[in-house]
Amino acid sequence: MMEADAVGGTLWRADVVGSLLRPEELLRARERHARDELPTPEFKTVEDRAVESVIRMQERVGLDVVTDGELRRESFQSQMVEATEGFGESTLDAYLWGDWRGEGEVGDRRTERPAGMGVTGKLRRRRFLSVEEFVFARGATDRTVKVTLPSPSLYANFWDPERSREAYPTLDGFLEDVAELLREEVRELVRLGATYLQLDAPHYPLLLDGRTRRFYEERGWSLDRWLSRGIELDNHVIGGRGPGSDVTFAFHLCRGNQGSRWLVAGSYEPLAERIFGSVAAERLMLEYDDERSGDFSPLTHVPPDKVAVLGLVTTKSGRVETEEDLTRRIREASAHVPLERLAISPQCGFATSVIGNALSPEDQERKLETLVRTARAVWGDG
Repeated sequence: MMEADAVGGTLWRADVVGSLLRPEELLRARERHARDELPTPEFKTVEDRAVESVIRMQERVGLDVVTDGELRRESFQSQMVEATEGFGESTLDAYLWGDWRGEGEVGDRRTERPAGMGVTGKLRRRRFLSVEEFVFARGATDRTVKVTLPSPSLYANFWDPERSREAYPTLDGFLEDVAELLREEVRELVRLGATYLQLDAPHYPLLLDGRTRRFYEERGWSLDRWLSRGIELDNHVIGGRGPGSDVTFAFHLCRGNQGSRWLVAGSYEPLAERIFGSVAAERLMLEYDDERSGDFSPLTHVPPDKVAVLGLVTTKSGRVETEEDLTRRIREASAHVPLERLAISPQCGFATSVIGNALSPEDQERKLETLVRTARAVWGDG
């Protein structure tokens, strides 16, 4: 499943997106720590034990790429706010707002952006976002450790023309500072030995829906600017470390994943040519677990120096995928991208926040096992 990649770097046929289900022990410890009932050293011990457990699980199923499950995060995007001065007070609600849809929902259905949140001061680093995550995970496994980072323009929803005016009169100025903080993060991770990094960018597919696109356009950027300036900031973070470098970058695009719910539906086609061709990442992590994602035809826009990682395994339910079904879908995709430039993964994380999705740890492990077995059946052992 892992082999030298003629496209550039190392090609992992079975990949993971990032987050994994938080163990109940960790969720309880997080709540106690927030109430000052559990001292920080004891809480960190629980965190460390949970991370070691999910790494062992990923090793057990045969993955060559592992993550720490984002278990130390409240949400996949919360580390920026927690690690940086200037954002003001934010709760979990800051990451949950939106018109969430789906059956078997977990948690509240939120439609309004929380009032009062946002950036109110100049951004200043308190600490690195993910260095602790990487250093601990690096010491706990001999597999490649993937570190996930947010796309800079994901934080546009934290900028408000009124509340943020004094610190950042324009959205551009704010996002430029976010991008620079993330670029420095990349430099530090690479210095410490990280070789596989990922930018999470679910806000781009949200532009497919007229309602959410209007919100983003109200920030001051047109759709065209989102697809030009936004990607320019992503590439600033990557910092030239794209195809041909010692560091592999992935770029994850999904349609919302929270409490087994989703935000938008629609083909990648309106975005594919601009994003697939412009972002300086080698691997495109694409959601394809059901009909909401459309067909595989947008894959024709994947450039020859990039790998399309098909998110065929759903993290939204315990639905049982089979090797036969996954293999069939990979073959369908290969009509648009050669098989040697394809890989597979879950469609998103299993728990993009502490809420998690409606499936069990056993479901999660079974899905990852099926993913690895399918990769071996299609591409061989590497």
